[in-house]
Amino acid sequence: MLHAEITEKIIKSAMNVYNTLGFGFMEKVYENSLMVELELSGLKAIQQHPIKVCYKERSVGDYIADIVVEDKVIIELKSIEQLNKVHEV
Repeated sequence: MLHAEITEKIIKSAMNVYNTLGFGFMEKVYENSLMVELELSGLKAIQQHPIKVCYKERSVGDYIADIVVEDKVIIELKSIEQLNKVHEV
């Protein structure tokens, strides 16, 4: 898996947040809590990071990533009861 060491720490951090807070909060609460966990795990992370989207070498829009970790992994947080097919992307 690409960036396995980083993603392992991210997953562990996310599980720590969920196990501590449970469900029912707005996404921003989980985002802020995950930032604390990522920092404690030694990862560099940036919240609400703007990214230019290019298609065939042309700028086609802007994207705001919830969290970017180590300039390698983008985290898009969702606070939902259940994952559906539409959330898989």
